Amino acid sequence: MSEQQDLIIGRNPVREALRSGREVDTVYVTGSSGLGEIRALARSCGAVVKTVSEQKLTQMAQGGAHQGVAATIACASYATLEDLLEVSRSKGTKPFLIICDGIEDPHNLGAIIRTAETAGADGVIIPKRRSAMLTATVHKTSAGAASYVPVARVPNLVAAIDRLKEEGVWIYGTDMDGTLYTETSFDGGAALVIGSEGAGMSRLVKEKCDFLVKLPMMGRIMSLNASVAAGIFMYEIVRQRGME
Repeated sequence: MSEQQDLIIGRNPVREALRSGREVDTVYVTGSSGLGEIRALARSCGAVVKTVSEQKLTQMAQGGAHQGVAATIACASYATLEDLLEVSRSKGTKPFLIICDGIEDPHNLGAIIRTAETAGADGVIIPKRRSAMLTATVHKTSAGAASYVPVARVPNLVAAIDRLKEEGVWIYGTDMDGTLYTETSFDGGAALVIGSEGAGMSRLVKEKCDFLVKLPMMGRIMSLNASVAAGIFMYEIVRQRGME
């Protein structure tokens, strides 16, 4: 693991980090005994708990005395979904949100957050599972934008989408079966769903989308890096809103 600056190893350090209220992203544990309290603390704090092998944890800790547990710390505090909705309310603008569905590469997440900041998006939504978190790599790749763009980490993307729809937000999924993005109106509140480069959006999230949009592919490689594609879609929303 490359992000050693946000990795805590050892039972007491991890336990105290959880008790102190620090924003702990993920707690990694082996099958060792005596970790029940740490598991319970992690879940009560909203951290993700992952069981890994002894070998994997030793590799992450670069040989340090991990005692069967390690944790990663977020580079910024997470917002709530309601915090993100409040951004547009306070500005008197239409909601403009980015939903990351299965973006597990921290470099991609950081690049998406960076573009979201420059495009004036209200915030980014990520799931607790199957997603990169706000690690040091994300913060660096975002060029510091992770300190300014609120990121909400939600237990369930489908439930989050339902909440957005209650607020009149239209959900735009990015998919090769969609309509060309230049032929799509992004009128009203918009939440843009960016799926993973390999699998795309998950089935349930795709079914929740109000619209599916795509980019034209002229070459032999029929896909773009997720963060590059996200940037093109985001700036189409900017362009259309600038014409209103």
